[in-house]
Amino acid sequence: MINKLDKELNFHHQALSLRVARQELLSSNVANADTPNFKAKDIDFASMLREKLATTPAQATVNLNSTSPMHFNSAAEGIFGDSLLYRVPLQPSADGNTVDMDHERTQFADNSIKYDASISFINNEFRNLMLAMQER
Repeated sequence: MINKLDKELNFHHQALSLRVARQELLSSNVANADTPNFKAKDIDFASMLREKLATTPAQATVNLNSTSPMHFNSAAEGIFGDSLLYRVPLQPSADGNTVDMDHERTQFADNSIKYDASISFINNEFRNLMLAMQER
């Protein structure tokens, strides 16, 4: 029972951590919508979650090193490492920016809803556990 609970909670912990980091990444895209030559970034959530669940929980987070103070730096980028994907714009802009605000808003809302769903799943797990432990 404990191993099943631990496995379930680890899944939700990893999923929530990735959702939060992805939200930061999407926020960075929105914040840089007017920055010339900014390339919108995202991740393949399912493959990242599989990768996180396959690694040991004690594995340390790898931080990126920048070689220039002009580099963009985000905590989310450090979590994803080499797994960041760049978006290919449907309509290229003249300044080289690849942020499509409609797409970013949609992805942001989708990620928020899935984050809230994960929180609800965790609450239900604990509620069921508390019901099972109650004296009848």
